[in-house]
Amino acid sequence: MEQERFMATMINCYFIALGILLGGSLIGGIAAFLIGEPPLTMIGRIAKSLKIWAIVAAIGGTFDAITNFQRGLFDGVPLDIFKQVLLIVSAMGGTQTASKIISWLIQENVS
Repeated sequence: MEQERFMATMINCYFIALGILLGGSLIGGIAAFLIGEPPLTMIGRIAKSLKIWAIVAAIGGTFDAITNFQRGLFDGVPLDIFKQVLLIVSAMGGTQTASKIISWLIQENVS
């Protein structure tokens, strides 16, 4: 039961990070268009600067991650550290997928 809940959390992290990066970049591109800036260039810039925040938001904020690492280190529960690392990797996968979609859309490399 707990393993199923963890897998659901991993999937949620992936798609939350993907949605934050895609949605934030595309909505930012609309805003750039409205103020007369080049929208595709701004989408790329926003995607680059939004990556880390998408990961942090997807894993539930930095304090939850730090608390889980602390519990894993000091309470002798290494499984919590491993789970937190998997959640971070899942969120990073979501941002990488979104970056790839954005780079296909704007025909530029988003690093």
